[in-house]
Amino acid sequence: MLGLNGTPFQPATLQLIGIPGMQIGHAWAALVFCILYLISIIGNLSILTLVVREPTLHQPMYYFLSMLSLNDLGVSFSTLPTVLATFCFNHRYVGFSACLVQMFFIHTFSFMESGILLAMSFDRFVAICDPLHYATVLTNGRILAMGLGILTKSFVTLFPFPFLVKRLPFCKGSILHHSYCLHPDLMKVACGDTHVNNIYGLFVVIFTYGVDSAFILLSYAWILRAVLAIASQEQRLKALNTCMSHICAVLAFYVPIIAVSMIHRFWKSAPPVVHVMMSNIYLFVPPMLNPIIYSVKTKEIRKAVLKILYKLQD
Repeated sequence: MLGLNGTPFQPATLQLIGIPGMQIGHAWAALVFCILYLISIIGNLSILTLVVREPTLHQPMYYFLSMLSLNDLGVSFSTLPTVLATFCFNHRYVGFSACLVQMFFIHTFSFMESGILLAMSFDRFVAICDPLHYATVLTNGRILAMGLGILTKSFVTLFPFPFLVKRLPFCKGSILHHSYCLHPDLMKVACGDTHVNNIYGLFVVIFTYGVDSAFILLSYAWILRAVLAIASQEQRLKALNTCMSHICAVLAFYVPIIAVSMIHRFWKSAPPVVHVMMSNIYLFVPPMLNPIIYSVKTKEIRKAVLKILYKLQD
């Protein structure tokens, strides 16, 4: 389908539904999303502030936690403009180019989170399996290099996506079943040959989520082996307890991804609202849960919070 200038047809704007079949209850959805955003933004900003202000938190583990908090803020701010416009102001349209930009950043930050969780598993591996060399292995320079490597890998891997989408004609309508732009959603309304997009999308998923999750599992296999070699049960529990925050963060991130994949593969007849709600859980729950998990499960974070509260009271 060609436009007036002979180029493949691309709509000037795309329509965002929000949550299919729940248009009447959008006021409640707006309230829920606003609460999720507030918890996520305030929680992650608080983690960043604590790590910057408290010298006791100037350690590799908390530097990686800062990366995770920055990334979670990126996820939240990537979706925030269109989500608020859709649910709070009933503005359901987004420009085609703006949609591609949002798609790029949402997927980039999502893939970066997987890389950061892998780096955090390496941190736990070194801390438990080789504690005597922990400070010499995870120097500030190496931590910075790992962070830049994760950023570069995600950016370079996702960079072709907007151009691969832009080359396609859109002749199946302009309605997206989310309140933000995702690559799979755009593929549903695109026509023409989408094999390149689908194949490259599968490659990216395997290259990031697949490889990262495999190395996370491998690192915990070595961690469990080292922990079981410890004679004292008390020391074993103490060592495992230092990993609990990270394990919870990994589960909060990967379980929704697995659920989305399972539904997409084995329940293709599922109502659109099911796919949309799972995507919302995947994008909104981890940024909200991560600061809560680390605040509750990490003693040093709790101490830093109490220390600041005492100072405020004085």
